[in-house]
Formats: sequence, C-alpha cells, structure tokens
Amino acid sequence: MTTVSGKTKNGFDYAGDYEQASAGRVIWTATFRRDGDYAGMRHGCLYGMQGVAPAALDDLVKADVESTWTNAT
Repeated sequence: MTTVSGKTKNGFDYAGDYEQASAGRVIWTATFRRDGDYAGMRHGCLYGMQGVAPAALDDLVKADVESTWTNAT
C-alpha cells in the first residue's frame, strides 16, 4: 500500500492510500479535511494501469482523487 496526500483546488486537504489490485487495477481511498475538520471520504479505482511507472501512478491517483472530490454531485 502506498500513501498519498495533497490539497484540492477547492481548498481541502486529503490523505489516503492506494494499492495495485489484479488485472492492472489500482484502488484508492482518501479522507478529506478543511482546517483540520473532517469533510468526507471517497474511494475509487483506476483501470489499465499495468506497466505504469510508480511516479506516474502516484500522479494519476492524485488526479483521480482531485476529480472525484471536486466533481462530486
């Protein structure tokens, strides 16, 4: 399992982790906070990730975390 953290464009801090599952899938979970207060949790899955370099994978997971949080309806 690999940890991931960052700040979304709408000002929420997040911390989470991801791991490679079977068949090129990567599953992740993240907890969001604003000013230290809990704001929510999301999870997701990326497909077709076999052969992706670790640094690129980290960036792809961060982009998916951001998108899932900021584009939520």
